[in-house]
Amino acid sequence: MRVTGLGHAGLFIETAAGSVLCDPWVNPAFFGSWFPFPDNTDLDWAHYGRAADYLYVSHLHRDHFDAENLRRNVRKDLTVLLPAFATDELERELRALGFTDFLHTRSGTPVERDGLRIMITALTGPGDGPIGDSALSLDDGHSVLLNQNDAHPLDIAAIREFGEVDAYFVQFSGAIWYPMVYQLPDSAKKEFAARKRQGQFDRALRYIDAVGAKHVFPNAGPPCFLDDELFDHNGTGRDGESIFVDQLEFLRELGRARPEVAAHLLLPGTVAEPDSTACKLTHRYTGNEIERIFGDKRAYLRDFARRQRPALAAERASRAPALPRERLLTELKQWWEPLLTRADRICAGVGGPARLDVGEVPIVIDFPAREVRLWDGERCRYTLSTSADLVATNIARREVDWSNSLLLSMRFTASRIGPYNEFLYVFFKCLSMERIEYVENYYDSCQDDGQDIVLDGWRVQRRCPHLRADLSRFGQIEGEVLTCTLHGWRYDLSTGRCLTSDGHDIRASPAS
Repeated sequence: MRVTGLGHAGLFIETAAGSVLCDPWVNPAFFGSWFPFPDNTDLDWAHYGRAADYLYVSHLHRDHFDAENLRRNVRKDLTVLLPAFATDELERELRALGFTDFLHTRSGTPVERDGLRIMITALTGPGDGPIGDSALSLDDGHSVLLNQNDAHPLDIAAIREFGEVDAYFVQFSGAIWYPMVYQLPDSAKKEFAARKRQGQFDRALRYIDAVGAKHVFPNAGPPCFLDDELFDHNGTGRDGESIFVDQLEFLRELGRARPEVAAHLLLPGTVAEPDSTACKLTHRYTGNEIERIFGDKRAYLRDFARRQRPALAAERASRAPALPRERLLTELKQWWEPLLTRADRICAGVGGPARLDVGEVPIVIDFPAREVRLWDGERCRYTLSTSADLVATNIARREVDWSNSLLLSMRFTASRIGPYNEFLYVFFKCLSMERIEYVENYYDSCQDDGQDIVLDGWRVQRRCPHLRADLSRFGQIEGEVLTCTLHGWRYDLSTGRCLTSDGHDIRASPAS
């Protein structure tokens, strides 16, 4: 097995039984905000697109699903390995690009194809990607590979039953807008970013321990930001207020925490040949070039930004002009109010009005009243502010997932009173009746089943209210606070209150 890094989550996996192209991303994403780090634009994308026998796109986020690269460079007669998502949006998008041959998989069920064993573990909760995320397991008879990318599967034990993992590709860096976009004092933003970076590392470490792979490769990140207005988000920021740890920073921290783990630097063009005893690694960069990329990162990124000025200019030119106030309100009312009428659990979960400032126009999404209207001066616990051209573009394109366009762009500011509210985020990523129906039915089907467990002297419900993780495996208690280590959600056991997000309280009492 030979694995070539293509940047970010991109992999080209060569085996005697066929080659798999994974998540080939090169074009700027999220309103021109995200670029792969390091630069991968000089890779021979047409070669990888022609040589692949299979295409695997883990999910629809645009740092994984690069429509332009797929359209231009990937041959359309290969076989697409399709995760078992609840909606067929990924398949529809790929068919629109010209792909016709799909291998529909069942989550967690291996399938053999011409000597290559394949398994895709699909996640289908509202918090997973744009209604879905997935991980890929491959076995060519000699080596077993697990490509986890952004997915956080609950059952690593089941994945390990596929085979003891030789090569493990794990997400390690930030992939969210928190806390950078929040209106917070600099000291608070710095502290929250440090917590977030530590949480990211702890999660990756838990997975590395659980998978027990012979070789580990930090993958699926980080992005970099080449637009001047976003440039200071790069890395950990100017003063530690950002979350985008790079590959070498992660490898150094991993080396301190787990010196026995064989971990390797994977860059665009790096070829890894892992087996049960060793891993041959061939970089296309010299040692001096790697030192410049990571040791003089700001200068490297400034050079990268100069090369990408035409792409940034083209993205800005592609945006729709701002809409007049009345038309803006009419468009949003006609689009969103029918969705709100069906969104019972989302509206109850948000529990109040949320404010969306579109340029100079303040809009309110009144979840209890199920209406969209102009702001009337009332107190709103949640406020998002962004530019009018981005909202107009989302309206013109009928973007059904604003997390996959606006929010991940980080071209907005946010404030909130109280904890994070997942239901508000879910609404912004479910702006179609298909998605709203799915999410509402998902919440209906995931009611607590009544099972309890005893954990460190407390009787608590077995399933985490967030994404149903088994707390007998992922729960940790310190004092009277329970943490679900899968995603870091915290609960006050004395009251049952969720400390991370409203509307996710837990059942808990002393075991004695």
